[in-house]
Amino acid sequence: MMNFDGPSRPTSNPTSVLFACSMNRVRSPMAEAIAKYLLGKRIFIDSVGVRKGEVEPDPLCLAVLDEIGLDLSRHRSKTFDELQDASFDLVISLSPEAQHNAVELTRHMACEVEYWPTPDPTAVEGSREARLAAYRQVRDLLMDRIRTRFGIAPPSGV
Repeated sequence: MMNFDGPSRPTSNPTSVLFACSMNRVRSPMAEAIAKYLLGKRIFIDSVGVRKGEVEPDPLCLAVLDEIGLDLSRHRSKTFDELQDASFDLVISLSPEAQHNAVELTRHMACEVEYWPTPDPTAVEGSREARLAAYRQVRDLLMDRIRTRFGIAPPSGV
C-alpha cells in the first residue's frame, strides 16, 4: 500500500523501517537518527540514498542534530544497491527520486511505502545562519512527522 499524503497514524507499527532520500547525507540520515532516538530499539531503522555522494555526513546536518543531543558522526552514506538482502516492513521516501526507487524496490515485496515530501536544505543559499535555519526546519519537520506516524506524544510543555 502506498501513501502519498505524508505520515498517517498506523493501526500497528512496523518492525523495520527504511528512510530514503537522494544521497543519504541529510534527510534520510536525519530521519534515521531522530527515529532511533524516539523509538529506541523497538524498531530496526536504517537509511539509504539513490545516488552515491560523499560518504561523510553533511556538516550542517551534524550541527543541527547536535543541537538536540543526537550524534550522527558515525553515519556513512549508502545506496539502495548496497542493501544486502534487506527486508523492511515500511519504506519512507523523502524525495521524488527516492520514491521512484522505493516503488521499484518493493514491487515484489509485501512492504508499505510512504512518501513524505521533504525540502532539501542543501538547496538553500546564503549565510551560515540562513542555511542552518533551513536544516533546522527539516529536522523539526521530520521530528513532527515521525512522532505522528509512530504515535509518539511530544514532550510535555511543547
